[in-house]
Amino acid sequence: MNAKSLSALLLAGLCCGPALGADAAKPLQPISALSVPRYMGTWYEIAKFPNDFQKKCVGDTSASYTLRDDGRVDVVNRCRTADGKTDAAEGVARQIGAANSPKLKVRFAPAFLSFIPMVWGDYWVIDLDEQYQLSAVSEPKREFLWILSRTPQVDPAAYDALLARLGSQGLDVSKLVRTPQTQAGQ
Repeated sequence: MNAKSLSALLLAGLCCGPALGADAAKPLQPISALSVPRYMGTWYEIAKFPNDFQKKCVGDTSASYTLRDDGRVDVVNRCRTADGKTDAAEGVARQIGAANSPKLKVRFAPAFLSFIPMVWGDYWVIDLDEQYQLSAVSEPKREFLWILSRTPQVDPAAYDALLARLGSQGLDVSKLVRTPQTQAGQ
């Protein structure tokens, strides 16, 4: 597995099976609006649905987003592998729809493949606190889910409240796996 496959990470996507419960039959709802400039910066992965493209990541997973002049977003996903090295994958994201749309598409494939729709994965912000400190990202089929935070550790009460909201969206939060973070908060 190479760095590019890691990249599908906090963006397009996680391979986990169908969501459970009556709410899973309802379409997944993203947040009502996203300020992309406020979303920029580093986010630490707190938990995720297990997925193939992050198999070699054992901890310290993060995503850094930087707004480009053309309105797209540069994405750099990093994680620590079992041998203690850092694996990194670079991609690009673009907002879909209005300027405040919480729906993005992300690509980690080479730029010359950008014209192929299947190289772009859905990245929907489905939960975000008002301070832009704790976020949940998924996609319409609910196969992938990431919980992201501006800090490597999250207040347990805030995490539990987020899990309750995600469960009400039909996501099977029992599939979440916590991500070890040894990094100091920034």
